[in-house]
Amino acid sequence: MAKTDTNGWKEFKLIDIFRMNNTKSVVQKDVVPDSGTIPYVTAQAGNNGVMTYIDCPNEWLDEGDCIMIGGKTLTFSYQEQAFCSNDSHNIALHLKDADKATEMRYLFFITVLREALYQKYSWGDSISMKTIKEDVFRLPVDASGEPDWVYMDEYMSAVMRESEASLNNLGRADKQKRVLNLDGWQRFHLYDDGLFDIDMGTKLDRVKMTQASPDVNFVGRANTNNGITARVDSIAGITPYEAGNMTLSLGGEYLGSCFVQPDKFYTSQNVVVLIPKWDMPLGVKQFIAAMVFRESRMYYKAFVDELNRHIKTDFSFYLPVTSSNKPDWVYMDEYMRTVMERAQSDLSAMQSIG
Repeated sequence: MAKTDTNGWKEFKLIDIFRMNNTKSVVQKDVVPDSGTIPYVTAQAGNNGVMTYIDCPNEWLDEGDCIMIGGKTLTFSYQEQAFCSNDSHNIALHLKDADKATEMRYLFFITVLREALYQKYSWGDSISMKTIKEDVFRLPVDASGEPDWVYMDEYMSAVMRESEASLNNLGRADKQKRVLNLDGWQRFHLYDDGLFDIDMGTKLDRVKMTQASPDVNFVGRANTNNGITARVDSIAGITPYEAGNMTLSLGGEYLGSCFVQPDKFYTSQNVVVLIPKWDMPLGVKQFIAAMVFRESRMYYKAFVDELNRHIKTDFSFYLPVTSSNKPDWVYMDEYMRTVMERAQSDLSAMQSIG
């Protein structure tokens, strides 16, 4: 595949795209590690910047759904939920157009921001609110010269597919072992504690949907584009599922296709919705999606023995576990983030998606 041609991309000032602020400063001596569910975020590079999870008063919190830049180390992380920061030199970036804010787009922005800012700043010349207001970065643009949100979504979907393919190969090295080893992993059901509620979906017929003012994704039994086969009109009385939930095809040619959905959606027949029982990180969802797909393709067969009869009973799949035999969420999230970082690396390694 050819590299992406960025010659048509356009420079934007960061301040025109993001609202920015220094984070609060909650020093380490004031926190009790593992005391709650609020991420305590530092400028470290690993584990998405999260040192531990704490219990803290509301006045310590910074608003989530943002990029956090380590002010002294120039690390980048996406923070989905409200968090506590260890240093007021850290900077939070929120999209000014909140309607355009999705995790996938923030991850795209992290890629291009790294490319733009790594060349300029260092430990001895660290980024600050004063300097960042003058910084620029390049983005793909549409015909009107505005940021091309569709391109960003398609590119990140391609990155996620590459990440899932890497996981399915089960051949990438990790920090503890040279190759992923399933010997110590255990089987889980989708409905087990800490995993998912299984909803049978909206069971709509694509050909009966209208597209006058489409504003909802329609997910069918497909294995490309996150299973999205169309953009359709909202239906009065039928509430779409929220972005971040997962879909799983129970049968047909693409049995087992499992995706995290980037936007609100309806589903066709034989597509179930997996609703996480907790605020599950994207990396964990992607890891599980790949393992569910692997299991489905190995042990079930389209039109013969499909998932319909098994999904709420005996269908199970492997996950890595902790020493207490619980799913190892940290391992899964870090593994997928490592794969994604390799896939994104920098703009010079970006591959075309068209």
